This record gives sequence, C-alpha cells and structure tokens, in this order.
Amino acid sequence: MKKVAVSHHKSLLLLILVALLIICATASQAAPIRTITATITKITDGDTVQAVTPEGTKLKVRLYGIDAPETAKGKIPGEPFGNDARDYLTSLVSHQTVRVEIRDIDRYRRMVAIIWLNERNVNLEMVSAGMAEAYGEYLKQPYRAPFLQAEKEAKTQGKGIWTQGDRYERPSQFRRRIGS
Repeated sequence: MKKVAVSHHKSLLLLILVALLIICATASQAAPIRTITATITKITDGDTVQAVTPEGTKLKVRLYGIDAPETAKGKIPGEPFGNDARDYLTSLVSHQTVRVEIRDIDRYRRMVAIIWLNERNVNLEMVSAGMAEAYGEYLKQPYRAPFLQAEKEAKTQGKGIWTQGDRYERPSQFRRRIGS
C-alpha cells in the first residue's frame, strides 16, 4: 500500500512540475527581457533603428514581429517600398524618446524590440500602414493576433506594399534571392 501512495505522490509531483514549466515558458513569451528608454538617432531601414539611452549607451534595434522591404545597400538593389518604409518609420520616431521593450537578441547582436512612442506600438503601426509585413515566423503572443489582423486589414485596403498585388515579394524571399 505504501508503494502505491509514494508512486501516486511522485506522479502528482511530476504533474505539478510540468505544469509549472509550461506556465513559466508561457510567461517568458509574454514578458520582455528588459524595457528601457532611448532616443532614436538613426533609421537604418523600415525595421531597424539606432538609439541612445540617457546614459549614452548606443543600441541597434530590430523591430520585433515585422519585416519591411529592403533598402538599397551598396551595389545590392532595394525592393519597391523599401525607401517608403524607411521614410515612414523616420516620420514616426526620428529623434523621439521611446520605450524599447526588448524581446530578444538576434544573431547580429541587435536588440529585437517593440518600440513604443507614448502608448503607440510603432511596430504595429508599420504593419497597419502597409509599410511592413507581419513576420509570422517569429511572432508570439500577445502580439501575434493583432499583427496578423493588422496585416490582413492593410492587405484588404491595398495599403503600401500591398498595392503590388501578385508582384509583391516578401523581404525574406528577396534576401534569399539576392544572397544577402
């Protein structure tokens, strides 16, 4: 009888441990690594900016959950709407003090973040304006559903990149095709 009780307790303990691991994994998807305040100093393209913290730390920030058309880089041509996306992002955040909600660090050592201008989610605004697509391959909750919905609406309304119809090429496909 004692062995059955011990076995039952071990099973219950294991079940509780698994549940806690699932809860922690889910919470880590929603919680940013860190949130900092910074001033945007340069817009590299439609999904990458440079910023400086009040302490003088320089940051390179990739906007989380979006992929904007590529701009020309040296001899490599840009995509249609690449400059438009960069210019739109410039109009939103250039020289603005923003909240940078760091979600990840990418392989190029950039902060991958949601940029907040007051209560405005700049990343989501880029998608809503048709200046970037929702990067579904990397989107997690709580951002996945609103970003995909914003893309669907921008596409339906034929905004920005979506005016190209069937000629539209995803930035990720463009990068693979040109080898960058």
